[in-house]
Amino acid sequence: MRKRHLFKAVLAVASLIATTVTGVSHANAASGTLQTVLDRGVLIVGTGSGNPPWHFIDKSGKLVGMDIDVAGMIAKGLFGDASKVQFVQQASDARIPNLVTDKIDITCQFMTVHAVRAQQVAFTIPYYREGVGLIIKKGSKYKNYADLLKAGNKAKIAILQNVQSNDYVHAALPKAKVLQYPESNLAIAAVDSGRADAAAYDQSSISWLVAQSPNKYVDSGYGWMPQSYSCALKQGDQVWLNFVNQVLHEAMYGVEFDAYKASFKKWFGVTLPPPHIGFPG
Repeated sequence: MRKRHLFKAVLAVASLIATTVTGVSHANAASGTLQTVLDRGVLIVGTGSGNPPWHFIDKSGKLVGMDIDVAGMIAKGLFGDASKVQFVQQASDARIPNLVTDKIDITCQFMTVHAVRAQQVAFTIPYYREGVGLIIKKGSKYKNYADLLKAGNKAKIAILQNVQSNDYVHAALPKAKVLQYPESNLAIAAVDSGRADAAAYDQSSISWLVAQSPNKYVDSGYGWMPQSYSCALKQGDQVWLNFVNQVLHEAMYGVEFDAYKASFKKWFGVTLPPPHIGFPG
């Protein structure tokens, strides 16, 4: 008799716990940014408009790029429709303020992850690993990184002007001569004209230029100074962060891989191998 009463008591407690947990779950799902976005029916994304291959206006006047595709992947996860995105074009220094003041739901704008920034915003899992590379004009006497390294102080490397530009170049080519320019396009122009043997440039931009002009440029085959690009969200909304992380993870490793692969090929000229089947990476 005691066993029967004890069993009923255990069932009652279990039922109460299940009801409480379910109630909390439903409350979380029905609040916060995720539910706000679902109710609105469109995702508001902060991004830029002048940095190919990440976000720029194409010849038809359309906003395109890898960041734009990533935003579309998130919108598809939300609504089953990648077009349900409203873009807010913003300067780089507005990426965090626009999140903090709720002007946007998320920033996807080639944002480098830093510990200091992570105190202000919540970063998603990275969707790209950036780095510095070397772009060479096709037909140059230097064919690759090994040739440039061997050339020592005879190699002239163009780079965007910065207080750390010399250090950036010398981390890869310790003896190279560094030529600093006030704009990135002038560094590339120096390579075009032969004033520089190579330009130190973002690896993504190098991939883009090589993909657009395969008969004009080659990648040296060496990259350094790795950094992660992630989307950023307002701090304190774990449900929203978990959702976006899941979407990005499945784009890179799961059911939406074909869309991510197509975007990567379009903007960087690289065909990604499919994720390994079996043990998840």
